[in-house]
Amino acid sequence: MERDKKERDLPTIAPGMDDDEELNEKATKEEIAHGEYTKVVTLSFDEVDPST
Repeated sequence: MERDKKERDLPTIAPGMDDDEELNEKATKEEIAHGEYTKVVTLSFDEVDPST
């Protein structure tokens, strides 16, 4: 069954994948040359209130 375009384009992570280790691994030059890599951006929220 063909998935629609929106569902195909959603980011996914394989079950059992170690997020921190796998997502921080650098792509090799060969992977980059073949376009077999994904840019990963990590965002963090600092909950410390600077006014106190």
